[in-house]
Amino acid sequence: MLIIKQIIMPRPHKKRNICFELRSSCFKPRGIPTTSLESVNLSLDELEVMRLSHAEGLYQEDTARIMDISRQTVGRILNSAYRKITDAFLNGKAILIEGGNVEVRCRYFCNNCSYEWETTCLPERPTECPKCNSQLINNLLRCCDFNKNGEV
Repeated sequence: MLIIKQIIMPRPHKKRNICFELRSSCFKPRGIPTTSLESVNLSLDELEVMRLSHAEGLYQEDTARIMDISRQTVGRILNSAYRKITDAFLNGKAILIEGGNVEVRCRYFCNNCSYEWETTCLPERPTECPKCNSQLINNLLRCCDFNKNGEV
């Protein structure tokens, strides 16, 4: 008798689009050295979902469209972020912001020809529209500022 085992592998996680400047990667209770604290890790995509949903006031559907994920995934990411932040607040833990399967993307709009495009964020922002070469362009998502090495 031949027994064939089927190995079911989950599909790989899709990269999630993020677009923000990370000003601090650690938050902790005041007066306690970081080395003395337990910590929770908040991923960059968890922070981005919170930023879009709460700081920008977007609906989950709009957040999902911007990040190129499903609305259900937005809900799961939010729940995960809330649990981690609540744990840190209630138990005096540091919050470390790092990691996640993300790609830094920026979205632009041309005021001259109404062309809208998205690009991987580069060390320098575009200076003109790729369609009409106008310099009248806006960053739609208040995207990242980069240092000269292209790091966030």
